[in-house]
Amino acid sequence: MLMFREGIPPSWVDKVRANLGPLLVDHAHLERKAATTAITLERYRCLYARVHELNAIAIEELQHFELVLQLLKKRGMEFGQPVRSPWISGMMGAMRTGNHREQVIDHLLVCALIEGRSCEKFQVLSRALQSAEPELAAFYGSLVESEGNHYAAYLLMARHIDEAETDRRLDWFLDLDAKLMREPHSLPILH
Repeated sequence: MLMFREGIPPSWVDKVRANLGPLLVDHAHLERKAATTAITLERYRCLYARVHELNAIAIEELQHFELVLQLLKKRGMEFGQPVRSPWISGMMGAMRTGNHREQVIDHLLVCALIEGRSCEKFQVLSRALQSAEPELAAFYGSLVESEGNHYAAYLLMARHIDEAETDRRLDWFLDLDAKLMREPHSLPILH
């Protein structure tokens, strides 16, 4: 299902495994942002017919946000400041503006790729944390299907608007994703 052209850097797992507190704080912020983004997408006229689907995504993301907040509380960690992700900033900064149809397609594709990378990384975390952090491993494993569903939903919404343009831009964004994934950073964050 996922069509990424660049894998997760091998150093990422060790970096986040050694920094679970900052990882969980980052994850909480990402779930909150994912919920607000789903609602923000409702502003596009061409997505009015999808408002119930977008609301369902927003609700599910808020539920995930609450689950991560509960994990932080259980571990005696505070919900801290968000960390700026170079990968997400690069993806969001590449979205076209001006032309409504192009903008909504790009916005949906970036959302799809963020959800797709989350799906992939949650699978990796579920396996990597199995022996040392079985509860956290199970938690990340439980999110994989949801993230994959959100990835597919956003991609299908974009294709419903214009399949050829979506596929053309998806190809472009997959190249950008690969480039951004190769750029090293030391932050213990999901993306």
